[in-house]
Amino acid sequence: MSELHFLELLELTRLIHAGKLSPVEVTEAQLQRIENVDADISSYAAVSADSALEAARQAEAEIRAGRIRGPLHGAPVAVKDLCWTTDAPTAAGTVVRSGFMADEDATVVRRLRDAGAIILGKLKLTEGAYTDHHADIAAPKNPWGRSHWVGASSSGSGAAPAAGLCYAAIGTDTGGSIRFPSGANSITGLKGTWGRVSRHGVFPLAPTLDHVGPMARSARDAAAVMGAIAGADLLDPTATLAPVPDYLAETSKGAKGLRLGIDAKWLSDVDGPAGAVLDEVRRVAVQLGMDLVEIAFPDSRQIVMDWFPQCGVEVAVAHEGTYPSRQGEYGPSLAGLIELGRATSGLEYQKLVLRRVDFTGRVRRLFEDVDLILAPVQSFSAPTCEWMAGLGVNVETVRRLHQYTSPFDSSGNPTITLPGGFTSGGLPIGFQFIAGHLEESLLLRAGAAFQDATDWHRRHPQM
Repeated sequence: MSELHFLELLELTRLIHAGKLSPVEVTEAQLQRIENVDADISSYAAVSADSALEAARQAEAEIRAGRIRGPLHGAPVAVKDLCWTTDAPTAAGTVVRSGFMADEDATVVRRLRDAGAIILGKLKLTEGAYTDHHADIAAPKNPWGRSHWVGASSSGSGAAPAAGLCYAAIGTDTGGSIRFPSGANSITGLKGTWGRVSRHGVFPLAPTLDHVGPMARSARDAAAVMGAIAGADLLDPTATLAPVPDYLAETSKGAKGLRLGIDAKWLSDVDGPAGAVLDEVRRVAVQLGMDLVEIAFPDSRQIVMDWFPQCGVEVAVAHEGTYPSRQGEYGPSLAGLIELGRATSGLEYQKLVLRRVDFTGRVRRLFEDVDLILAPVQSFSAPTCEWMAGLGVNVETVRRLHQYTSPFDSSGNPTITLPGGFTSGGLPIGFQFIAGHLEESLLLRAGAAFQDATDWHRRHPQM
């Protein structure tokens, strides 16, 4: 058996449900590991030890009595500190909201608890879920290399599962915030269709772009979490009413016959290591029986640049209660985005909306001919923190960072990010599959098949 803290979630719960491991002992071990390791990684904003141990004792009693709620029962997990919880503050990575205590759990948290998962605590993120961590809050570090980017905005949700500090996490994605940290930390991240997971009780960055989803060690683990958290919600009228498939069962169907769309020109704007990963994915796809189909992805350069004022308008609304009245408590990055939104006119905003609708339709048409589309997470592999700090001064580099992520927040399409390899320096490189709306099952099938044929997701950092 691999080290307990690096087991996949489903490996863990199979042992728990068979009576070979105790939820209480596992939770105690996780809390001790957080105490020992997280001083270096800094992934947790708050640890809820008392409520986690109480939930673990309840899970142990139920499982011993034969009342197993499902595949998450007894598994210690954590949630991004955008999600309301009644046992810890929800600061959303900000100073302005520090100390806020919700009087109810977010729907996603409640559903995890109902599934028998044990919530260890809240994970750090960038300020307000935008690009930079607030200067007054210690940023999480990448467990694979402390001087390298940990990803944004779900930075803690990427670092903690990679470092063995929880068995899965909840992240959110508005412009790439599940995918960047999943790729940077070598974990699996699932961004469902917009509305597939309720946003009730999740502090917004930009509501029409925000997606909630699982970040885990494997596609099957992500499927198990997604099965628990997805679905209609009376508290969120934008949550889709479509039935929730048995995502975990779908992962056994394999990838044979799935049509994988590839636009070689669109994929050419990557560095050598990322390109090598994409080449390997194509090779494995053929081995798995997937059909490679040439496609022409619509020009996304404008939609990438449109994302910033689109997001800015929505974040200005989300923060109007505290900005500009408490402007001095905001970091420059989030404040700059809010100012961009406040300066965008109604006419300019309507043009953004129309271009977004047009682009969404063009992407939708692609899925008449393919089931999935292949993409990298970003153009450049494993950037350093120093390099990322200077990103904002170069508009073209900012566009290249977002060109494979933000378009699918604008269109609402689901994506899965998978570990695909490493640089020569041992830093992780991820890649994406993208699917049509509500086709998460296809993503999870392909992801599980890829991980059955490779072992990238089973490699862990030396801590």
